[in-house]
Amino acid sequence: MKNYKEKIYHKLINNKVSYSSKTIDRYKKNNDKKVINTVSVKIPQLEELKKHINSIKNCDLKNNATNMVFADGNPNSSLMIIGEGPGANEDKEGKPFVGRAGKLLDKMLDAIKLNRKNVYISNVVNFRPPMNRRPTDEEIIRYLPFLKKHIEIINPKILLLLGSTALNALVGNEVVISKARGKWINKKIGNIELEVIASFHPAFLMRQPDQKKHAWEDLKMIRKKMSDLKIKLNG
Repeated sequence: MKNYKEKIYHKLINNKVSYSSKTIDRYKKNNDKKVINTVSVKIPQLEELKKHINSIKNCDLKNNATNMVFADGNPNSSLMIIGEGPGANEDKEGKPFVGRAGKLLDKMLDAIKLNRKNVYISNVVNFRPPMNRRPTDEEIIRYLPFLKKHIEIINPKILLLLGSTALNALVGNEVVISKARGKWINKKIGNIELEVIASFHPAFLMRQPDQKKHAWEDLKMIRKKMSDLKIKLNG
């Protein structure tokens, strides 16, 4: 018996995005398959996922966007970062976090001796919401199966969720970013288990610079977790 969210997935995708249940099933983890954490295996899977996202029909986000914004960074990284959605600069360049918020994210990563070459970055939705608005609940639900598959393919050890949209999409609508940030959550997504932590989105930090001190504490927790898990900086 499908749960409530699965019913919503099928209703939205079948009726509004022209996807069959078989298509969605391909993006649900087959529990009999072993996760193979190599770039040679991941790249073809990522390309296939990208094609399926780009083939979505009857999607206002896609119809109003210039480019699909899939991901950036090292697919074999142990740290995956999820933001909300593309902005104007990201829509133009086809890469996540390349605008002002992206520059701040780069500085945040640099503070813990990381950069885009040794992390992997994506968003909850892959097309820019008009006027940089927050994705609607329906849009989040529509793209969530693809996001979960994306995470499964990358198979990171640590997942950093930037902002309330990413947090609510993957952890639950009942959690609040101001209370959930800075706390580790052991989360199972599909067939993988990983350590999840939330922090403020860089765009929020630009509006509320006094909150940067909390973001710095979160970053130090990530750095310590990487040390505890013996994660190499190059992924």
